[in-house]
Amino acid sequence: MELFDKAAEQERLRATPLADRLRPKSLAEFVGQQHLVGEGGVLRKVLETGEPVSMIFWGPPGVGKTTLARILARETNSDFFQVSAVTAGVADLRKVIARAEANRKLGKRTILFIDEIHRFNKAQQDALLHSVEDGTVVLMGATTENPSFEVISPLLSRSRVYQLHPLSEADIETVVQRALTQDQVLQREPIDLTPEARRNLARLSGGDARVALNALELAVKLAPVAKDGTRKIDEALISEALQRKTVRYDKQGDQHYDTISAFIKSVRGSDPNGALHWLARMIEAGEDPRFIARRLIILASEDIGNADPQALVLATSAFTAVNYIGMPEGRLVLAQATTYLACAPKSNAAYQAINAAQKDVREQQLEPVPLHLRNAPTPLMKQAGYGKDYLYPHDFEGHFVEQSYLPDRLKDRVYYVPTEQGVEAGFRARLRKLWKHYRTLWNAGSEGTKSPADGNDEV
Repeated sequence: MELFDKAAEQERLRATPLADRLRPKSLAEFVGQQHLVGEGGVLRKVLETGEPVSMIFWGPPGVGKTTLARILARETNSDFFQVSAVTAGVADLRKVIARAEANRKLGKRTILFIDEIHRFNKAQQDALLHSVEDGTVVLMGATTENPSFEVISPLLSRSRVYQLHPLSEADIETVVQRALTQDQVLQREPIDLTPEARRNLARLSGGDARVALNALELAVKLAPVAKDGTRKIDEALISEALQRKTVRYDKQGDQHYDTISAFIKSVRGSDPNGALHWLARMIEAGEDPRFIARRLIILASEDIGNADPQALVLATSAFTAVNYIGMPEGRLVLAQATTYLACAPKSNAAYQAINAAQKDVREQQLEPVPLHLRNAPTPLMKQAGYGKDYLYPHDFEGHFVEQSYLPDRLKDRVYYVPTEQGVEAGFRARLRKLWKHYRTLWNAGSEGTKSPADGNDEV
């Protein structure tokens, strides 16, 4: 019977994924997130006090969110319940809360861990509020999405949010070494993981310990047994087990917005290399190429503008081309447009100008259109003075005559202040020659009534 039990235990271990077999049981075994669990880290202090509070762990997969919750429950001697927001409903929550109420009468703490808490709807999250607020349960949630958007405000205000980061390559190597030296299943036969393979595994796992351990486990199964009984794992075998590098990306979440933000800021910053990196990340992750092309059109006006008017033409053509030919060939079009826009001279003068004009429209008293600028298609309107005293520019030398085109209250307002970049430098010179208020502006050596920006450089 004992032999049978031992064999059953061995089979159970073999069937359990390596990542689960190797899950740390204490902070001493935990790898990464030193800003939280290192000396002086907030979670280490929580363990020292023995009084856990409701908290939400926000970070990518495979960085220790579930493990930290389990460790906190174990080391504070709390009853631990884990549910998945994908499968659990309000009825499941009520069962846990009922158990927690019974525990409370016995003086025992209950920790409710909700994996993927961002998938709970408002009603499900509302069902937790009272029990979290009165201390019946200590809530610990895990989410890969920004909790500011996915967790209701009342629940968020009752919890502390801790952000977890992808593991470093050194962290991944530590996890892999621990698997090779401590896992009971892997120790049954010698494994020779070459240094190149180890580095490849750490580099290509995307900071996800689970990806690394799953790939290692598969590589061990794929590795042929040498004459001396050793399974040798080289760089090629690791690449085969991984198939390709995991690109962290979620088309509706933080990675989506963070990556497109990095892309746009690289183009705006005239760095074609940075821009191409973020473009490649989006392409590899399967981002909609039309989304990228639309952002380039916006950037062409917002950040390049009249410094190079051709940028808008090119960006618009890129969108049309990508829409026609699709992927993968569309990546060439996106790369061409990206590098052109990154290398083009930059000006946000038009962007600043429309912001300033709209601000006046919103905040200033709006006067009627001056009579000389009004349309006069009928004799009655002409008798009323519509169009009177309008000066037709083409009747004058240089096809220009100085007259007011703004309401009287704003007649000297300057919204558009061209830069000295690219084509816009010519605009600046021409406006200075033609208009008195531009001459006054630049002769004074200042930008005068410069168009105010709204300060928003985000995408």
